[in-house]
Amino acid sequence: MTYCLAIKVNSGMVFASDSRTNAGMDHINTYSKMYAFDMPGERCFVLLSAGNLATTQAVINLIERDIERKAKLSLNTVTHLFEAADYIGNLNCEVQRHHSGAGQRSGVNLETTFILGGQIGTQAHELLLIYPEGNYISAPPSKPYLQIGEIKYGKPILDRVVRPETSLGDAARCSLVSLDSTMRSNVSVGAPFELAIYETGSLHLEHRMLLDVDDPLYVDVQQIWNKTLMDGINALPQFDWETELHHH
Repeated sequence: MTYCLAIKVNSGMVFASDSRTNAGMDHINTYSKMYAFDMPGERCFVLLSAGNLATTQAVINLIERDIERKAKLSLNTVTHLFEAADYIGNLNCEVQRHHSGAGQRSGVNLETTFILGGQIGTQAHELLLIYPEGNYISAPPSKPYLQIGEIKYGKPILDRVVRPETSLGDAARCSLVSLDSTMRSNVSVGAPFELAIYETGSLHLEHRMLLDVDDPLYVDVQQIWNKTLMDGINALPQFDWETELHHH
Protein backbone atom coordinates (compact mmCIF):
# COMPACT_ATOMS: atom_id res chain seq x y z
CA MET A 1 0.00 0.00 0.00
CA THR A 2 1.00 3.61 -0.43
CA TYR A 3 0.33 6.94 1.20
CA CYS A 4 0.92 10.22 -0.61
CA LEU A 5 -0.41 13.67 0.20
CA ALA A 6 -0.11 17.18 -1.13
CA ILE A 7 -1.03 20.40 0.68
CA LYS A 8 -1.71 23.74 -1.00
CA VAL A 9 -1.37 26.90 1.06
CA ASN A 10 -1.14 30.54 -0.03
CA SER A 11 2.67 30.53 0.17
CA GLY A 12 3.17 27.30 -1.77
CA MET A 13 2.70 23.53 -1.81
CA VAL A 14 4.03 20.57 0.15
CA PHE A 15 4.31 17.06 -1.34
CA ALA A 16 4.97 13.99 0.81
CA SER A 17 5.06 10.26 0.15
CA ASP A 18 6.17 6.99 1.62
CA SER A 19 8.22 4.57 -0.48
CA ARG A 20 6.95 1.11 0.50
CA THR A 21 5.63 -1.10 -2.30
CA ASN A 22 5.38 -4.56 -0.79
CA ALA A 23 4.62 -5.14 2.87
CA GLY A 24 5.43 -8.85 2.94
CA MET A 25 7.73 -9.24 5.95
CA ASP A 26 10.45 -10.99 3.89
CA HIS A 27 10.19 -8.95 0.74
CA ILE A 28 9.95 -5.20 1.13
CA ASN A 29 10.85 -2.97 -1.78
CA THR A 30 11.15 0.79 -1.82
CA TYR A 31 10.43 2.96 -4.84
CA SER A 32 10.05 6.69 -5.14
CA LYS A 33 6.43 7.76 -5.73
CA MET A 34 7.36 11.39 -6.32
CA TYR A 35 8.40 12.81 -9.71
CA ALA A 36 9.39 16.41 -10.45
CA PHE A 37 9.40 18.13 -13.84
CA ASP A 38 10.40 21.76 -14.10
CA MET A 39 11.58 24.42 -16.49
CA PRO A 40 13.09 26.88 -13.99
CA GLY A 41 11.61 30.35 -14.37
CA GLU A 42 8.77 29.09 -16.55
CA ARG A 43 6.91 26.17 -14.94
CA CYS A 44 7.17 23.49 -12.27
CA PHE A 45 5.21 20.24 -11.79
CA VAL A 46 5.29 17.54 -9.12
CA LEU A 47 3.53 14.20 -9.57
CA LEU A 48 2.69 11.69 -6.81
CA SER A 49 1.45 8.19 -7.63
CA ALA A 50 -0.46 5.37 -5.94
CA GLY A 51 -1.34 2.12 -7.66
CA ASN A 52 0.22 -0.25 -10.16
CA LEU A 53 3.97 0.31 -10.34
CA ALA A 54 4.32 -0.80 -13.99
CA THR A 55 1.53 1.58 -15.08
CA THR A 56 3.11 4.43 -13.12
CA GLN A 57 6.55 3.88 -14.62
CA ALA A 58 5.14 3.60 -18.14
CA VAL A 59 3.27 6.93 -17.71
CA ILE A 60 6.42 8.63 -16.34
CA ASN A 61 8.46 7.24 -19.26
CA LEU A 62 5.95 8.65 -21.77
CA ILE A 63 5.97 12.07 -20.05
CA GLU A 64 9.79 12.14 -20.20
CA ARG A 65 9.82 10.92 -23.82
CA ASP A 66 7.44 13.70 -24.94
CA ILE A 67 9.60 16.34 -23.20
CA GLU A 68 12.81 14.97 -24.77
CA ARG A 69 11.27 14.75 -28.25
CA LYS A 70 9.86 18.28 -27.94
CA ALA A 71 6.44 16.82 -28.75
CA LYS A 72 3.60 19.18 -29.67
CA LEU A 73 1.84 18.18 -26.43
CA SER A 74 3.98 17.74 -23.32
CA LEU A 75 4.37 19.18 -19.82
CA ASN A 76 6.60 21.81 -21.43
CA THR A 77 3.90 22.98 -23.87
CA VAL A 78 0.61 22.93 -21.91
CA THR A 79 -0.65 26.41 -21.08
CA HIS A 80 -2.80 25.58 -18.03
CA LEU A 81 -2.53 23.06 -15.21
CA PHE A 82 -5.84 21.42 -16.14
CA GLU A 83 -4.36 20.69 -19.60
CA ALA A 84 -1.45 18.92 -17.87
CA ALA A 85 -3.99 16.87 -15.87
CA ASP A 86 -5.87 15.99 -19.09
CA TYR A 87 -2.62 14.96 -20.76
CA ILE A 88 -1.48 12.74 -17.84
CA GLY A 89 -5.01 11.29 -17.50
CA ASN A 90 -5.00 10.33 -21.18
CA LEU A 91 -1.54 8.73 -20.91
CA ASN A 92 -2.72 6.78 -17.85
CA CYS A 93 -5.76 5.42 -19.76
CA GLU A 94 -3.61 4.62 -22.82
CA VAL A 95 -1.12 2.58 -20.76
CA GLN A 96 -3.89 0.68 -18.95
CA ARG A 97 -5.62 -0.12 -22.28
CA HIS A 98 -2.34 -1.30 -23.78
CA HIS A 99 -1.73 -3.75 -20.92
CA SER A 100 -5.37 -4.68 -20.23
CA GLY A 101 -5.14 -8.15 -21.85
CA ALA A 102 -2.21 -9.21 -19.70
CA GLY A 103 -3.81 -7.62 -16.62
CA GLN A 104 -7.08 -9.52 -17.06
CA ARG A 105 -5.27 -12.82 -17.59
CA SER A 106 -3.18 -12.43 -14.45
CA GLY A 107 -5.90 -10.76 -12.36
CA VAL A 108 -3.63 -7.76 -11.69
CA ASN A 109 -5.18 -4.34 -11.08
CA LEU A 110 -3.47 -1.96 -13.52
CA GLU A 111 -4.99 1.25 -12.10
CA THR A 112 -2.89 4.17 -10.91
CA THR A 113 -4.06 7.41 -9.32
CA PHE A 114 -1.96 10.58 -9.47
CA ILE A 115 -1.77 13.88 -7.63
CA LEU A 116 -0.48 16.69 -9.84
CA GLY A 117 0.68 19.96 -8.34
CA GLY A 118 2.35 22.84 -10.04
CA GLN A 119 2.43 26.34 -11.40
CA ILE A 120 2.77 27.77 -14.89
CA GLY A 121 4.11 31.32 -15.17
CA THR A 122 2.04 33.83 -13.22
CA GLN A 123 -1.04 31.58 -13.00
CA ALA A 124 -2.21 30.36 -9.60
CA HIS A 125 -0.53 27.26 -8.18
CA GLU A 126 -2.91 24.30 -8.07
CA LEU A 127 -3.38 20.70 -6.92
CA LEU A 128 -5.33 18.17 -8.99
CA LEU A 129 -6.25 14.54 -8.29
CA ILE A 130 -6.17 12.43 -11.50
CA TYR A 131 -8.27 9.26 -11.38
CA PRO A 132 -7.40 6.01 -13.22
CA GLU A 133 -10.30 6.76 -15.61
CA GLY A 134 -8.50 9.95 -16.72
CA ASN A 135 -10.82 12.52 -15.13
CA TYR A 136 -9.65 14.85 -12.35
CA ILE A 137 -10.75 17.16 -9.52
CA SER A 138 -9.00 20.08 -7.84
CA ALA A 139 -8.38 20.53 -4.11
CA PRO A 140 -11.24 22.61 -2.61
CA PRO A 141 -10.33 25.87 -0.78
CA SER A 142 -12.09 24.59 2.37
CA LYS A 143 -9.81 21.51 2.52
CA PRO A 144 -6.67 22.52 0.63
CA TYR A 145 -5.05 19.10 0.47
CA LEU A 146 -5.28 15.85 -1.50
CA GLN A 147 -4.42 12.28 -0.47
CA ILE A 148 -4.05 8.98 -2.33
CA GLY A 149 -3.52 5.44 -1.09
CA GLU A 150 -4.01 4.66 2.60
CA ILE A 151 -5.64 7.97 3.48
CA LYS A 152 -7.71 7.51 6.64
CA TYR A 153 -5.08 7.48 9.40
CA GLY A 154 -3.30 10.63 8.27
CA LYS A 155 -6.43 12.69 7.60
CA PRO A 156 -7.41 14.01 11.09
CA ILE A 157 -4.40 16.30 11.55
CA LEU A 158 -4.87 17.76 8.06
CA ASP A 159 -8.54 18.53 8.77
CA ARG A 160 -7.69 20.17 12.09
CA VAL A 161 -4.62 22.18 11.12
CA VAL A 162 -4.31 22.93 7.40
CA ARG A 163 -5.84 26.19 6.13
CA PRO A 164 -4.91 28.37 3.12
CA GLU A 165 -3.07 30.75 5.50
CA THR A 166 -1.02 27.95 7.14
CA SER A 167 2.73 28.53 6.68
CA LEU A 168 4.75 26.27 4.39
CA GLY A 169 6.84 25.07 7.34
CA ASP A 170 3.76 24.14 9.38
CA ALA A 171 2.22 22.40 6.35
CA ALA A 172 5.44 20.38 5.90
CA ARG A 173 5.51 19.40 9.59
CA CYS A 174 1.82 18.40 9.36
CA SER A 175 2.59 16.17 6.39
CA LEU A 176 5.32 14.38 8.37
CA VAL A 177 2.95 13.82 11.31
CA SER A 178 0.33 12.57 8.82
CA LEU A 179 2.82 10.09 7.34
CA ASP A 180 3.97 8.98 10.79
CA SER A 181 0.37 8.41 11.97
CA THR A 182 -0.31 6.30 8.88
CA MET A 183 2.87 4.25 9.29
CA ARG A 184 1.99 3.52 12.95
CA SER A 185 -1.47 2.25 11.99
CA ASN A 186 -0.64 0.37 8.79
CA VAL A 187 2.48 -1.75 8.33
CA SER A 188 2.20 -1.50 4.54
CA VAL A 189 3.15 2.20 4.65
CA GLY A 190 6.80 2.75 5.47
CA ALA A 191 9.87 4.95 5.42
CA PRO A 192 11.93 6.41 3.91
CA PHE A 193 9.62 9.38 3.40
CA GLU A 194 10.04 11.90 0.61
CA LEU A 195 9.22 15.54 1.19
CA ALA A 196 9.23 18.36 -1.36
CA ILE A 197 8.35 22.00 -0.74
CA TYR A 198 7.40 24.42 -3.52
CA GLU A 199 7.30 28.17 -2.91
CA THR A 200 4.63 30.12 -4.81
CA GLY A 201 6.08 31.99 -7.78
CA SER A 202 9.50 30.30 -7.61
CA LEU A 203 8.79 28.09 -10.68
CA HIS A 204 11.44 25.69 -9.43
CA LEU A 205 11.47 22.94 -6.81
CA GLU A 206 14.08 24.19 -4.31
CA HIS A 207 13.56 21.90 -1.31
CA ARG A 208 13.44 18.13 -1.56
CA MET A 209 14.50 15.63 1.10
CA LEU A 210 14.48 11.93 1.92
CA LEU A 211 13.89 11.09 5.59
CA ASP A 212 14.42 7.66 7.10
CA VAL A 213 13.06 6.64 10.51
CA ASP A 214 16.38 7.45 12.22
CA ASP A 215 16.77 10.91 10.63
CA PRO A 216 17.18 13.42 13.51
CA LEU A 217 14.54 15.78 12.11
CA TYR A 218 11.99 12.99 11.75
CA VAL A 219 12.82 11.56 15.21
CA ASP A 220 12.31 15.03 16.77
CA VAL A 221 8.97 15.52 14.99
CA GLN A 222 7.81 12.07 16.12
CA GLN A 223 8.89 12.44 19.76
CA ILE A 224 7.60 16.00 20.20
CA TRP A 225 4.26 15.10 18.60
CA ASN A 226 3.86 12.05 20.88
CA LYS A 227 4.66 14.11 23.97
CA THR A 228 2.30 16.90 22.87
CA LEU A 229 -0.53 14.38 22.44
CA MET A 230 0.08 12.89 25.90
CA ASP A 231 0.29 16.36 27.48
CA GLY A 232 -2.98 17.25 25.75
CA ILE A 233 -4.73 14.14 27.07
CA ASN A 234 -3.43 14.82 30.61
CA ALA A 235 -4.65 18.44 30.43
CA LEU A 236 -8.24 17.53 29.50
CA PRO A 237 -10.92 18.07 32.20
CA GLN A 238 -11.58 15.16 34.53
CA PHE A 239 -14.96 13.48 35.02
CA ASP A 240 -16.86 13.94 38.30
CA TRP A 241 -16.43 10.27 39.17
CA GLU A 242 -12.65 10.57 38.89
CA THR A 243 -12.47 13.31 41.53
CA GLU A 244 -14.78 11.29 43.76
CA LEU A 245 -12.44 8.28 43.40
CA HIS A 246 -9.52 10.45 44.54
CA HIS A 247 -11.43 11.53 47.67
CA HIS A 248 -12.10 7.92 48.77
